[in-house]
This record gives sequence, structure tokens and C-alpha cells, in this order.
Amino acid sequence: MTHDAEVTVEHLDRVAVVRLNRPDRLNAWNNKISAGLDAALEQVSNDPDVRAVIITGTGRAFCAGADLSGGGDTFDPNRTRDSDDTSEERTPQFLPHQVTKPVIAAINGPAVGVGATYPLLCDIRIASESARLGFVFNRIGMLPELGSHSLLPRIVGFSNAAQLLMGGEIIDADTALSMGLVSQVHPDEDLLGQAIALAEQLCSAAPVSVAATKQLLWQGLSLSWEEMHHKETPIFDWIAQQSDSVEGVTAFLEKRNASWSMDPSRDLPKELFD
Repeated sequence: MTHDAEVTVEHLDRVAVVRLNRPDRLNAWNNKISAGLDAALEQVSNDPDVRAVIITGTGRAFCAGADLSGGGDTFDPNRTRDSDDTSEERTPQFLPHQVTKPVIAAINGPAVGVGATYPLLCDIRIASESARLGFVFNRIGMLPELGSHSLLPRIVGFSNAAQLLMGGEIIDADTALSMGLVSQVHPDEDLLGQAIALAEQLCSAAPVSVAATKQLLWQGLSLSWEEMHHKETPIFDWIAQQSDSVEGVTAFLEKRNASWSMDPSRDLPKELFD
């Protein structure tokens, strides 16, 4: 693990902990954070030894939003930028929902702007008691991004999403929990341990089955029940013929832990999900 990089990756057995690592700037988002997350997530997605991923922040913040130190035209796509700060590179290209493993956002402090929208692309969000979340874009004359106009209403309901996105208010962890924006809140010092415990729980399930379920969950955001039922059937039939299915049933009958042999980055046919 390289500690001076803007994004670090630590491997704890089967769990990869990915950290935004600009603590002196409250992990404010810049092109290096964006590119670093892309690279880290692609790496752990393709690593057969990784079964689950945690994304969190170094220091006392998760992410304080975009780094605005460049001035008022920070978000202008036509701005002439320094070579190390291009607008294209600020937009992440490999997102948490594309990772073949479960991804948990462990929101360990302030999470505003892109620090609030990026966790929406994770499968599960948990928070520390000191976490504060805000979709503050409209308050600085900007627009929420990363598909948040579609995702947030599905997570917290339309009225709550309208209040959060249009008003840009910053809410505390308990309010986020009551809305369903996060599923757990823990004392600050316990957050990472609880995230690891949750990740380990997810690791016990069959990796290819988990990856298939994850893809279907995300595709289901834009499918009807009938379309999803039609899509599930051939994937169900394919999984039923695989070695991990046989192993899972046999382990259950023998009252032992299953030993999974399949890896989603290698063994899950992409054409099943087209």
C-alpha cells in the first residue's frame, strides 16, 4: 500500500479497503482522486482474492466534495486547465456498481457534493455518528451528477430526494438512517470494524452468485417486473449447472461451510446480462 497516493488500497484477508487519501484537504475530489478510484476499483474487481470492497476516507472526512480551489470556473468543461487538472479526468469512469464484488461505502465524516453522490453508486452505505451528508450542488449554482436524480429517489423516496437535491441541506447520520440513505450508523471508532464485519459476512456467499445478483439489482433500476423475470430465468438456469451450485447444496446437506471455486471476473459470462 502506497500511503502518499491520493487513493490507497489495503488488503485485509478477502476484503479490500479503498481509501480517499487527501486528509489535509478533507479528501476533496480532484482528478487524482477520480483516476485513483478508477484504477483501484478496476484492480480489486479483477482480483480473485478479493470478495468484498470498502470505500472510506482517510482522516476525519469521507469527501468534502469537489476541490474548488481552482476558482469560479472550476466546473466549466471549456476551461483551459493545467495539464494535471483536466475536467475529463475529474469524472470517474469505472464506478462502484461496475465492480464484480459487493461495495460498501463507509462514510466516516463529512460527505458533500460528489462525496454524497459517489456513495449512491455503492451497494451498501453505512456511516459514523459524525458523518454529515449533503447534496449541496444547487447551493453553489451547480447540478447533482452521477445519475443521482434517478438513484436518490429510489433510495430515499421522491419527496426526501427533492428536499435533499433542491435544498442542498446537510443532514446528520441519524437523519440519513431514518431516510434509508444509509443502513447503519456506528460510533466513529467502530465504523471500519463494522464495515469489515459486514464485508466478511458478504464474503461467505458464493462469489459468482453474488456478482450475478449485483448485476441484476442494478439492471433492475430500469426494468419492469416482467422484464426482470425474463432476464433472471436463463441466469438462474446457468448458475444451477455450475460447480458452486453443486458445492453449495452439498455443503448445506453435510452441515459444513462451502468451498467456492468460481471467480466472477473469470467465470461469469457477460452475454447472460446483455
